[in-house]
Amino acid sequence: MQREAMEYDVVIVGGGPAGLAAAIRLKQLAAAQGCEISACLIEKGSEIGAHILSGAVMDPRALAELFPDWQAQGAPLKAAVSEDRFLILGETGATQIPNWLLPGCFQNHGNYVISLGNLCRWLGQQAEALGVEIYPGFAGAEVLYHDDGSVKGVATGDMGVLRDGSHGPAYQPGMELHARYTLFAEGCRGHLGKQLEAKFDLRKGADPQVYGIGIKELWEIQPGKHQAGLVIHTGGWPLDPDTYGGGFLYHMEDNLVSVGFVTGLAYSNPYLSPYEEFQRLKTHPQLRGFLEGGKRIAYGARALAAGGLQSLPKLVFPGGALLGDDAGFLNASRIKGSHCAIKTGALAAEAAFEAVVAGRASDELTAYPEAFRNSWLYEELYAARNFKPWMSKGLYLGSLMFGIDQVVFRGKAPWTLHHSGPDHAKLRKAADCKPIAYPKPDGVLTFDRLSSVFLSNTNHEEDQPCHLTLKNPAAPIETNLALYDAPEQRYCPAGVYEIVRDEAGHNPRLQINAQNCVHCKTCDIKDPTQNITWVVPQGGEGPTYPNM
Repeated sequence: MQREAMEYDVVIVGGGPAGLAAAIRLKQLAAAQGCEISACLIEKGSEIGAHILSGAVMDPRALAELFPDWQAQGAPLKAAVSEDRFLILGETGATQIPNWLLPGCFQNHGNYVISLGNLCRWLGQQAEALGVEIYPGFAGAEVLYHDDGSVKGVATGDMGVLRDGSHGPAYQPGMELHARYTLFAEGCRGHLGKQLEAKFDLRKGADPQVYGIGIKELWEIQPGKHQAGLVIHTGGWPLDPDTYGGGFLYHMEDNLVSVGFVTGLAYSNPYLSPYEEFQRLKTHPQLRGFLEGGKRIAYGARALAAGGLQSLPKLVFPGGALLGDDAGFLNASRIKGSHCAIKTGALAAEAAFEAVVAGRASDELTAYPEAFRNSWLYEELYAARNFKPWMSKGLYLGSLMFGIDQVVFRGKAPWTLHHSGPDHAKLRKAADCKPIAYPKPDGVLTFDRLSSVFLSNTNHEEDQPCHLTLKNPAAPIETNLALYDAPEQRYCPAGVYEIVRDEAGHNPRLQINAQNCVHCKTCDIKDPTQNITWVVPQGGEGPTYPNM
């Protein structure tokens, strides 16, 4: 069966804040100038917002540029930050850092505790009202190219392909979406963005990207314990001081709190489990008091790009551009990325609109990186550029040096520190590391992976090709198990990877439970031999996050 093709001025891959902002800005510009521009947005989730997960405390600056009257229009930013607490945890105690000692990047006055998924649902409604064609449930599976090598568009994935690669009775070929310009906004470690970086050598001259994994639960707590707008961040325990990471507890509206934990994926001990570290965090007296007597109602996980300015790739290539976290736009020092995503989406849209109106197609949208270089976002990321390199030196030294960077030099120190290498290369051999004994879940505050995955509403059709592919099928046993005690069993927050043996305890093999996958991309990032490649499953599959 031949794939049908549809033609647009601009195609956008990804229905997160960056992609939706780009679509909206395109239509706003077209309306202001009285011209037509056709825009199509595809989203791999079953609906807009289904795959969106973030803390999230949001700076509304970029949203206000897109919609100056966002409050009157009913944007779901309801819980203004009322109090900041930054805690350094010990195993049982905690030290609160006085707010006057905190650099400005750690203070949240004027920001809002939100569900980024619900904000994206609202942005999707605004985009559709402006005439954007939005197709949820369609994953961008393949980049299409012109004969000259420029990007022609994307193809959505085939549907109804069986595990053996044959076409089932419900088979439907993917659709080709052709465009003058294609904007990629897939989020962190985008499947197509990764390919584009390689094809066009976009990372030339850039530092390696560095990542974290964020794991989050949504709780409904007792009304007497709820304080709308309270923002708590933690450093220290349960991680050792040399491992980057920290926790958060954000009070939303309606007695809801988001509690979560970010672990930097440059950790070295293969026995470390980000999921189990998060479960331990909730038992700390500073957090458990909020959660006791409450109910856990949602769970999810997502990788995030934390390399900052020096890890950004080249943003444009013939026929397209990278937006938001597909490029790595996140301010790790502020623990915020959604305002970065919205701003970059709008800047890319302005460059694409100018090019389409001028009759151009398939060239480089050089106005986009130029506009970024002259924007407030560049200034913000420049000031934060040394945060992650300093924090890689350890919690205490890193905090001291970044404090000096921000307070004494106001983010304008005459040096830029660099990242020493990719996260997967930081893992040490199991024989050189100490195993970590994690407590069993109690089913009240702490939980096992499978009950957590159940709350993510994750679903994949089991009789389809596995979307977690291995370059070398022998590597999981011959290398990962032999040298690193199979770290994929622990870094995956969804129980996807298991080492199983026969009845006698021999003949180990890797079992991939792909139906559990919450699309966090951690395996694609942290596998020590880079043997695992995440590709898109059938469109609409994966988690369905409510209020995340």
